[in-house]
Amino acid sequence: MENIAYKAGFVTLIGRPNVGKSTLMNQLIGQKIAITSDKPQTTRNRIRTVLTTGEGQIVFLDTPGIHKAKNRLGEYMIHAAEHTLEEADVILWLVEPTDYIGAGERHIIEELKKVKAPVILVINKTDSVKRERILSSIDCYRAELDFAEIVPVSALKGDNTAELVHCIFQYLPEGHAFFDEDTVTDQPMRQIVAELVREKALRLLAEEVPHGVAVSIESMKEYDSICHIEASIICERDSHKGIIIGKGGVMLKKIGSAARREIEEMLEKQVNLKLFVKVKKDWRDSDYLLKNFGYNPKDISST
Repeated sequence: MENIAYKAGFVTLIGRPNVGKSTLMNQLIGQKIAITSDKPQTTRNRIRTVLTTGEGQIVFLDTPGIHKAKNRLGEYMIHAAEHTLEEADVILWLVEPTDYIGAGERHIIEELKKVKAPVILVINKTDSVKRERILSSIDCYRAELDFAEIVPVSALKGDNTAELVHCIFQYLPEGHAFFDEDTVTDQPMRQIVAELVREKALRLLAEEVPHGVAVSIESMKEYDSICHIEASIICERDSHKGIIIGKGGVMLKKIGSAARREIEEMLEKQVNLKLFVKVKKDWRDSDYLLKNFGYNPKDISST
């Protein structure tokens, strides 16, 4: 019988904002860890998740979308994304099926030229275009960089994701698992809960409130088999606070209700969720507040 070596390594997902990195990662590991929305720059931290199979273990690093920074938070996000390139055994670059390569993609190409790790080009959202568009996209990107593999997928529907996992394992080094086989993420539960609340706020508020929204978990305790959570939604303007709360508190109740259902499903227990709204003016440019909300400004200054 052939002895198949166990493989384990780190795989970084990079790409422009809103290209579907978090959706793909959630699809690959089989459950929701990273939040998703139709707004760009949804992911702010590196999210680390784990897929363990009979072949080995893949540790995925989902990163914030690479974009032009407008504040300290933006700088943090860009650095978090680009820093993971140095740590990866394999890099997955997600793009949309197009034959036009814009300035943002060209910046990523220049960054990828500096790395030693094999790069797998993942053409996402194949369910939204015809086959001809996918083929022309492959030809377009292939002329720009020497990719280890090019894999078209639909992260939303799960099309061809099993083939992508197979490709990844081909390029991972042999080694022991980094995490227990039942581990799916190293994110603290409080952080996952905060991200779920932020996701519901982003979706329900639509375009009314800009990206200056963070969520802080004030307390998370269990009494009588019920998880009691108090969380604050942080915004930058007094006018935003009114929008988040809504007339008669309707919007805040909607956010809380939607978040509570998913948190209960994740924790598999009843949840009592209380939400508050606080104004912290220009928190995205405050090193002190960034650190309080889980973003380390030292990661920026070290660049």
